[in-house]
Amino acid sequence: MDNKTLLIGIAVVAFVTALLRFLPFLIFRGKKQTPKIMLYLGKVLPFAIMGMLVVFCFKNVSLVQAPHGIPELIAAVVVVLLHLWKKNTLLSITVGTICYMVCVQYAFV
Repeated sequence: MDNKTLLIGIAVVAFVTALLRFLPFLIFRGKKQTPKIMLYLGKVLPFAIMGMLVVFCFKNVSLVQAPHGIPELIAAVVVVLLHLWKKNTLLSITVGTICYMVCVQYAFV
């Protein structure tokens, strides 16, 4: 691939990304009230996304082969306890990820 093709591809991706970010503001601009469905989705989608992430994280865990899902379980417990304590999603996910990586790289080799 030459540089011209790469630059065009990057420009298209940047344009589409910016368009998707600004589109809601263009659609719902002015003094219009936000539709109820959008308010509802804003409330339920974060929980749905977190549920999908949990399923994704545990989908390939084998309980019959070593390490029997122990690193995943430890990381999940760390995430839940830290979130209950600090109420900070980003902190909980970051520390849980670090905990999991330490477990699989050093503890459960």
